[in-house]
Amino acid sequence: MIDQSVWTCFFRSFRVLLFFTVVLHAQYEDTGKRGIYFSKKLYTEASLPSFKEHRSELPSPIVENNPEYVELYWKAWSLAFEHFKRPPLGSPFVSNYIDEAFSPSVFQWDTIFMLMFARYAHSTFPAIQSLDNFYSRQYENGYICREIQEADGKDYVFVGREHTVNPPLFAWAEVESYKVTGDRSRFESVLPALKKYAEWLEKNRKKENTKHGLYWNTGLGSGMDNLPLQGSGWVDMSSQMVLFYRNLAFMCGEVKQADEKKKYEVKADEISQKINQLMWNDTDGFYYNLDDNGIQQKLKCVAGFWPMLAGVADEIQAVRLLSHLKDPKSFWRPIPFPSLAADEKAYQADGHYWLGGVWTPTNVMIIKGLERYGRETDNPTDYSFNEFASAAAEKYLDGLCTVYKKTGTLWENYSPELMMRGNPSQKDFVGWTGCGPIELLIENVLGFHPDGANNCMTWQISRIDRHGIEQLKFGEITATLICQQRTSVGSPAEIHIITNKPFALAVSVNGRTQKIIAVQKGVQKFIVD
Repeated sequence: MIDQSVWTCFFRSFRVLLFFTVVLHAQYEDTGKRGIYFSKKLYTEASLPSFKEHRSELPSPIVENNPEYVELYWKAWSLAFEHFKRPPLGSPFVSNYIDEAFSPSVFQWDTIFMLMFARYAHSTFPAIQSLDNFYSRQYENGYICREIQEADGKDYVFVGREHTVNPPLFAWAEVESYKVTGDRSRFESVLPALKKYAEWLEKNRKKENTKHGLYWNTGLGSGMDNLPLQGSGWVDMSSQMVLFYRNLAFMCGEVKQADEKKKYEVKADEISQKINQLMWNDTDGFYYNLDDNGIQQKLKCVAGFWPMLAGVADEIQAVRLLSHLKDPKSFWRPIPFPSLAADEKAYQADGHYWLGGVWTPTNVMIIKGLERYGRETDNPTDYSFNEFASAAAEKYLDGLCTVYKKTGTLWENYSPELMMRGNPSQKDFVGWTGCGPIELLIENVLGFHPDGANNCMTWQISRIDRHGIEQLKFGEITATLICQQRTSVGSPAEIHIITNKPFALAVSVNGRTQKIIAVQKGVQKFIVD
């Protein structure tokens, strides 16, 4: 005869199992109503551009002292054009898209970062529409799977559903694309899907009964597969939710939804306050994950820098984080920035994927985070954030160029120490690696930050060689901007500009006060000191 306590234990376990089965079913229940929050329902036939035929339409960088950067730039574009795709015959996808090219599925995480460089070819291939295929496969409850099969639009679930939520960066990608294209027409069509996705994340990515009330993910879900992160409150996921809400607020503001804008701003502020209160370690000057009881789970890795991009960190905290990035014992390695700090026990010199590998998405996150705090400094021994962002982009590109000379291609990730591809690493990876040779070259090496929405451009000039860019398109403007060679960093900058339309140009030379120039249509020359 079975003891009563055994039966009690059995039924209690059964009830728990039944509860989690019901909860999981509710989280990922596919009612068959897909894409109901997104207006585009059918695929519209559109041709795919070839690199050979459309190269002349792309922005053309000039970097006189580093021709290897230009060579790598064009290599990245040539690979990218090979990855522009139509949906396969019979696929429910609704738009052409850019693909990471090593899988028969599309990935959220990969696609979003590919858009960060592909937006510079928006007039040739509107890559932002790649996100349409995710919105069109959204569940009725708001869930969007991280990986979707191209042939049939079905979710691809590896290991388990809990691993199928990628960093919630859709809104960030939409806003960053808008800054270059100046086209806000997508906002009204995508906001319903993004708002519903935010609702799903609120319900299903906060563990119940924790002392922190912050957000969790998994290694696969976070995109950082084997990074040994622990806890139920994750710095990266929580900061990404702040970024999500701030970009939702921005989008709502652009389409005159004032109440919604305020709601998302308040939500972002509330999460930011919790992150700083609970995850910041003032002794270490770093952000850490939390367990259920709010105890910090110390691991010094790239996840700890997401609060910079999200604007969570204040300036003092940002300076502390900057010190880790500059530390050669930690993150300032031969190729920056390793995913795991070099002074962590699990660090691997060959990268071993996320145990030290250098990855473009997290490098972009770090460098763009530095930009948010781009103050200048009166201390000549100290870097400003912008200056260090530029130095980091150049050192990263130097590493990519060295490996390119050896292998003839770009890779999924890189060793932080060995001037080699990461181990393991996919070849011909554009893929997000295109962000380095294209996005970071344009924005952080050459210093251009276009704003197509407002017909203006910021140009931070720090180089002394002849440098610039030809036919950069932002909004309805196509402009060529070239700075002539200077004798020293203290010399004035002579800049030549050709543009089809007028725009406002804010120029700073070596961190000095910006000068605002009203650029007129045609050919002009300016001296900026």
